Amino acid sequence: MSEDGFERFARPIPQWFTNAKFGIFVHWGAYSVPAWAEPTGELGVVPDDQWFAHNPYAEWYYNTIRIEGSPAAAHQKEVYGDAPYDDFLDEWKASKFNADDWAQLFQKAGAQYVIPTTKHHDGITLWDAPGTGTRNSVARGPKRDLISEISSAVRKVGIKFGAYYSGGLDWSVSALPPITVPAQVKGLRPSDAAYAMYCYEQIIDLIDRHKPDVLWNDIDYPDFAKREGPYSLAAIFDHYYKVVPSGVVNDRWGVSHNDYKTSEYQHTLENESGIGWENNRGIGFSFGYNKQESDKHYLSINSALHHLIDIVSRGGNLLLNVGPTAEGEIPSFQRQVLEGMGNWLSANGEAIYGSSVVKSMSASNEPWIRWTQKDNNIYAIIESTGNIEFEAPGIVESTARILGGSALQVTRAGSKISVFLATPKVEGPTVIAFDI
Repeated sequence: MSEDGFERFARPIPQWFTNAKFGIFVHWGAYSVPAWAEPTGELGVVPDDQWFAHNPYAEWYYNTIRIEGSPAAAHQKEVYGDAPYDDFLDEWKASKFNADDWAQLFQKAGAQYVIPTTKHHDGITLWDAPGTGTRNSVARGPKRDLISEISSAVRKVGIKFGAYYSGGLDWSVSALPPITVPAQVKGLRPSDAAYAMYCYEQIIDLIDRHKPDVLWNDIDYPDFAKREGPYSLAAIFDHYYKVVPSGVVNDRWGVSHNDYKTSEYQHTLENESGIGWENNRGIGFSFGYNKQESDKHYLSINSALHHLIDIVSRGGNLLLNVGPTAEGEIPSFQRQVLEGMGNWLSANGEAIYGSSVVKSMSASNEPWIRWTQKDNNIYAIIESTGNIEFEAPGIVESTARILGGSALQVTRAGSKISVFLATPKVEGPTVIAFDI
C-alpha cells in the first residue's frame, strides 16, 4: 500500500483503453527545424555513459548541444553558429501542416488514439498556454493553435485524443546544467512551488479546453505538487477525473497512482506485464524527426506489425510515434509504415482490437506465432508460409478459418496441428481463427 496519499485515485482501467491496442504518438516542435541527432540505437540498448552526449532523440537537441564535446554541439556550432535555441521557434513555420490529412492517415493506420506533444522538455507549447508569453506556437513560428487543430481533426474521424505534457523537465524555466548521466534526469529538474503552479495552470487549461482521453505526463512532476491542496497534483487528478470520467493517466508522475504503466523501446520492460501497459517508441530511433536517420534505422512494415502483435498478445498497447518535419509533413517512410499497418489491420483487426491474452498458449519464434482471444475465438497469428506444424493443445481444429478468407484444412497429431498457408494477399502475418 502506498503512503503518499494517491492510492485514493485507484480504479479499474476504462475498457476503451485496454480495447484500443494501437495509438499514435506525435513529437513535433521547434526541434523539428534542426532535426538532428546521432542515430546510435534504441533506448535501453545504448550504454548509459554514452546516451546523453550521443543522444539519438532529436527532440533532446536543446540539451545535447549544451554538452561540451558532443557531436550535436559541434553540429550546432558549424551550422547555426552562436544562434540561440529559440531561433528555431521562429523558423518553425508548419507551412504544409494539414490536421485533417494527419487524421485521415492515422485513421487509415488503424490507430484508436492520438497523443501529440503539447509541451516537450524545451518548454515551448503548441497552444497559447498560460504563462508562456510569446514562447508558444500561437505567438511565434507557426502562429497557430496546433493542439486545437489536431484535437479537432482526430476526433472528427472517431479517434480519441490524448495530451502529452512534460511536467518533469522544462529547460526554459531554470539555469540548470545539461543532463549528462541518467541520475541527473530527475535530479536536474525544477521542483519548486513556482514551477508547480506553472504546470498546474497549463494542465488544467488543457483539460478544460480539450478533455483529453489520455493525460500523458513525462519524466516526473514537481515535488512541491505531490500533495493535496491548491495547485497540487491531487487537485489535477480530481479535476481530470471529474471532467473526463473515462480518462486515463500514465505512470510518469513520480507518485504511486497511475491507470497504466509504460515502457520505452527496450527500457523499463519490467512494466510489460499484467493488464494495462503501453510500449512507446518511434519508427526510427528518434521521436522527433531526425534527418540523420535512413532506411537502416527504421522499422519495416513487417517489423512494426510484429512489434504490435507481440505487445497485444501479452496484454499491452503500442503507442507508435511519428515525427513530422518542421513544415508539418509526415515523412514518406513513416507514412509507408502506417499505411502498411493499416492495410493489415483492416483485414485482421478482429484478432487485435478488444482481444485478450491466451494464457494456455505459448508464443513461438520458429515458426513465429502469437496468440490472442476475443469472444468465442482464439487467433493464431503466424509469420510463415507453406507447410507448418505447431503446438495447439485444446484447439478445435475443425473450425479453422483464415481471417478474410475461407475455411482452412487442419491435420492434428497429438498436441500439434499442421496447416498449409499460402502467401498472404496483404503484407504481414496470416491469422487463423479457431472456435473455442
